[in-house]
Amino acid sequence: MYADRINSLPPYLFATIDEAKAVVKAKGVDVIDLGVGDPDMPTPEHIVESMCEAVRDPATHRYPSYTGMIEFREAVANWCKDTRGLELDAATETLTLIGSKEGVAHIPLAFVNPGDVALIPDPGYPVYKIGTQFAGGEPHVMPLLEENGFLPDFDAIPADKLAKAKLMFLNYPNNPTSATADVKFFKEVVEFAKNNDITVVHDNAYSEMVYDDYTAPSFLSVDGAMDVGMELYSMSKTYNMTGWRLAFAVGNKDLIAGFGKVKSNIDSGAFDAVQRAGITAVSSSQQCVTDMNSIYQKRRDALLKGLRGIGLDAKAPKATFYMWVPTPDGYDSMGFSKLLLEESGIVATPGVGFGEYGEGYIRFALTQSVERIEEAVARMDKLTI
Repeated sequence: MYADRINSLPPYLFATIDEAKAVVKAKGVDVIDLGVGDPDMPTPEHIVESMCEAVRDPATHRYPSYTGMIEFREAVANWCKDTRGLELDAATETLTLIGSKEGVAHIPLAFVNPGDVALIPDPGYPVYKIGTQFAGGEPHVMPLLEENGFLPDFDAIPADKLAKAKLMFLNYPNNPTSATADVKFFKEVVEFAKNNDITVVHDNAYSEMVYDDYTAPSFLSVDGAMDVGMELYSMSKTYNMTGWRLAFAVGNKDLIAGFGKVKSNIDSGAFDAVQRAGITAVSSSQQCVTDMNSIYQKRRDALLKGLRGIGLDAKAPKATFYMWVPTPDGYDSMGFSKLLLEESGIVATPGVGFGEYGEGYIRFALTQSVERIEEAVARMDKLTI
């Protein structure tokens, strides 16, 4: 009945988690969800007001531009200059996305032929692999190991895979490990990509979600990066706009053009009213981002203290709103996440859901109040582990 590309897919990780959570909630359990990375705080009011005004304008009700409103792309180009020091031509080096998930899924269609290899971080966002498979490409995983700071080892890629590699996905600050990368690493990426004729896609969705005075560098800020790649930015996490579905790609004009050709044949662009709200988001004061990071940092510190207090080897992330924690002795990631849900009513994401090399870890999202996080830790403290 289904196409082979569908039959070959594993169940989507977060859909499976939602199903398990629903079973427990149906039993009357007060579930504390630290699973999916969906911000629990509302979109800032000034962005909501901008959307309300825009949606009342009949001009926004027509088909939008395939590549996005030039006003939105100019606004994000200015934002990239202000926050990352990037000099971008809004007309040719930016592209509006209907959320970065859509972008990740469609990019392989532009750059990967059947049989080509895409280099995929593992553990990593599942859509990197799935998008490659949908395009007929072959995903080759690059293990992200703790002893390497959760950075890929390019020397470990087999020669036969490297010879067929056309695309590489990277993501720092990283989901799920919360690891960060420095400019030195990005310079190595540029050299590697140029030497092997590989297009680099840096998924920078968590660029603004940072703590302890840390600033996440842009891949494109490195000399030569604009020759080989693009970078994706998401409005979802930065401005609590997950349901709005708005993001953007910036980078090499030829890569952006190729990606745009795919999108023009698949979708009809992002809703203009949402893009107008996006203009407000990136053009207004960024105090709302600073305020949200302060809240997340307090949550991070509460969860860190609690997990360490019950004997788990938790480390403080400098970015993202995730904590990537080794499972206790005697538990794999599925077993520990099942124990947390069924015995304590706590949803956490098993590391193996992000790939083979996520085994042995569990991901907590900082999407509950400090009080709820402290309650979750108190419940975990009652477990025998």
